[in-house]
Amino acid sequence: MNLESHVNSLNAKHAEIEEIIAREEHRPCPDTIRLAELKKQKLRLKEEMSRFVKH
Repeated sequence: MNLESHVNSLNAKHAEIEEIIAREEHRPCPDTIRLAELKKQKLRLKEEMSRFVKH
């Protein structure tokens, strides 16, 4: 897997998690533990993407 496809894959996962977070936040009774875990995953992906983009 080349760098560009890896970054694209990370972007896709980031967007997917963002959608899941949005759906969870709009539920009548959101699962705060799940939201926290999803936001941590999203942050890890963003940090990993930034490492590749800077180089």
